[in-house]
Amino acid sequence: MNFYERITGSDMTREWKTFEARAKKLPADYQAAWEKVSLNLWPNADFTGRNLMPILDGVLGLLEEAAADGQSVQEVLGDDIKGFCSALAGEEGAKSYRDKWRKQLNNNIAKKLGK
Repeated sequence: MNFYERITGSDMTREWKTFEARAKKLPADYQAAWEKVSLNLWPNADFTGRNLMPILDGVLGLLEEAAADGQSVQEVLGDDIKGFCSALAGEEGAKSYRDKWRKQLNNNIAKKLGK
């Protein structure tokens, strides 16, 4: 990846389009699960979201293999997709970028107030 791709995010856009093309080949219930997983993982992303690309690739690969084996989505992901995503991103209560920014803002305000 060159500097331009890193700054503009075109590498991630290309990779995301590849993920979406792969996901469209899945059965309908797997496509719905992919949408839920991808939506539930994004809050755990860093500022750019690059940290999620290997995780999303792994989840999509898991869904592709399970669909090929004829397993149901519930057998693969369970009933709690949000919990599955939390486990993927780290442990429950993993810090997101919002948590980091909130802490930084609170620390800056405390410094300004002299506390």
